[in-house]
Amino acid sequence: MSTADDSEPTARTDQPLAWDDTQDLADADRGFLARLDPCVIKDADGRVVWDNDAYAFLAGDCPPTAHPSLWRQSRLVARQGLYEVVPGVYQVRGLDLSHITFVEGDRGVLVVDPLISAEVAAAALALYREHRGGRPVTAVLYTHSHIDHFGGVRGVVDEADVAGGRIPVIAPAGFLAHAVSENVFTGPAMSRRADYMYGTTLPKGPAGQIGCGLGQTTSRGSVGLIAPTLDITETGQQEVIDGIRLVFQLTPGTEAPAEMNFHLPDLRVLCVAENACHTLHNVLTLRGALVRDPSAWARYLTETLRLFADTTDTVFASHHWPTWGQERAVRFLEEQRDAYTYLHDQSVRLINAGLTGSEIAEELRFPPALERAWHTRGYYGTLSHNAKAVYQRYMGWFDGNPAHLWQHPPVAAARRYVEFMGGADAVLAKARTAYEAGDLRWVAEVVHHVIFAEPDNAEARALQADALERLGHAAESGPWRNFYLTGAAELRDQTAGGSAPGGRIPGGHSAEAAPAAQEGRTRIPPDLLAALTPEQIFQSMAVRINGPRAGDQRLLLRWDLTAPPTGTDAAGGSATTETWTLLLSHGALTPMPGDAPRGEKPHATLRLARSTLNAVLSGATTFPDEIAAGTVTLDGDPQALLTFSTLLDRPDPAFAIVTPENP
Repeated sequence: MSTADDSEPTARTDQPLAWDDTQDLADADRGFLARLDPCVIKDADGRVVWDNDAYAFLAGDCPPTAHPSLWRQSRLVARQGLYEVVPGVYQVRGLDLSHITFVEGDRGVLVVDPLISAEVAAAALALYREHRGGRPVTAVLYTHSHIDHFGGVRGVVDEADVAGGRIPVIAPAGFLAHAVSENVFTGPAMSRRADYMYGTTLPKGPAGQIGCGLGQTTSRGSVGLIAPTLDITETGQQEVIDGIRLVFQLTPGTEAPAEMNFHLPDLRVLCVAENACHTLHNVLTLRGALVRDPSAWARYLTETLRLFADTTDTVFASHHWPTWGQERAVRFLEEQRDAYTYLHDQSVRLINAGLTGSEIAEELRFPPALERAWHTRGYYGTLSHNAKAVYQRYMGWFDGNPAHLWQHPPVAAARRYVEFMGGADAVLAKARTAYEAGDLRWVAEVVHHVIFAEPDNAEARALQADALERLGHAAESGPWRNFYLTGAAELRDQTAGGSAPGGRIPGGHSAEAAPAAQEGRTRIPPDLLAALTPEQIFQSMAVRINGPRAGDQRLLLRWDLTAPPTGTDAAGGSATTETWTLLLSHGALTPMPGDAPRGEKPHATLRLARSTLNAVLSGATTFPDEIAAGTVTLDGDPQALLTFSTLLDRPDPAFAIVTPENP
């Protein structure tokens, strides 16, 4: 991608877009030092894990197959290379969904948010060192608990240096618990939906995947996690790392459940993590997650301004480009704050006026000043789906209309709709008329019923694919575009409901994990698996129990897990054993620490190292193999373990979305 002399694409929209405001063009290029050429990064086996050169087509004019505002955003986001934020602070951008930042200290460099994969993080560090010298890494800082801000840590630091106390790893309080637990229970479903959100199966090009608004896409390399050694526990906490003074602000429950901003007072620079980017963010991400609180988000931004506005000349985040100048920085933060406040308060106002989520989404608009600000546009989150999220947060799934209290499920409802409307041929004839008239939203809604009533109806699938494709090409939101286009592709059997190999657990933004075949896509990376507590592991088993099959079973399984000493005791300490009992009764699995209640004898007792359990859960081995090898001791009834294993469902990583699951 060119980093200079780009012009804005010609406006092809009636929306009040500020095409005369070209400040972002200058800011995105400011401080450019060098690019990675070619910007194609491979793993040790030669597999491509990042290819930013695939977006070279964005240098051209906006085509009819893309919204000009999203095209503009993607052109800006696709810029890659090493940039100076201010002397002493540098970013490598365009090597992943997020950016990595380097803050120079007395002896070396503090690494902030080391991307998703080790391979891209290592390439970014090498690019920095090529132009700034071979400074050693003296600390790592995670701003929050999403995987695109910590997963590449092993590409920049050796865990032995961390364990030996030579390199601190800094993170907000609660980071580790949230980093390893967020989305574990519903990981397979989130991973599948994230294929749609990021367009991972779509070809990159003017008619396909052009980005996702927050970044271009996600890297597909080796994911790791090194546990923090220094927790930030309160706002105002100050630390000096390698001569770098840092002042922290905790912002839990904003864009991530564990998140923090930090200020560099000696440089008058503020990092706002992912709390303020050049897009409206998600209150509820389309891949699925807990609903975030935009009111709390806004309050923390108000606190940010109170704490740091008077001593800040530059604001940067781990996505997009910085904002320079105190006045501009304050305006940027105020507009971001006001956007989340307006979204929350006006949605609640309309809830109390009796509107439902979909009605609020249709009515809600930003006031003109916010609507003209490029950084509050809906490139990633949108007012539409965020307003529905606010409704969901306060009111739940039910809109209060008793007609919606007990509706038929999709397939049963679809068959009835199609019959009422005169049969599939009649529905498709009317839908084609609506398609020609440009009422694509209605086409998508009614033809959906035909597909769920008659999954093999080729005419319906083709018409629905055409409608979704046109909706995608018109979408300003990157995730909306990717959802529409992926749905169209699957209806045309281009991807057949599957996903490209490579997958990552859907923490934060990415839903890709190990470079394995389809079955391995939703496996948890080893570092994250090792960081799960036994309770989290057994709870993840509990949500996989097939209740109907297990309804008549009663099983007690005792687990004695041994683990080596950690921390300061790692060198000479002894292993510890933790006991858990799993009770399966009435189709429900209850994990309990310690022995079974009332002294009930377990059907089987397993004694094994925690590392062996991790290996089994990762798919690297099996319980029968480990029992045969003597690394797992099983006392009691071996059939009990076999019975238990047969009651665990194996999630389908490619379940149907735009067609019925079991027609």
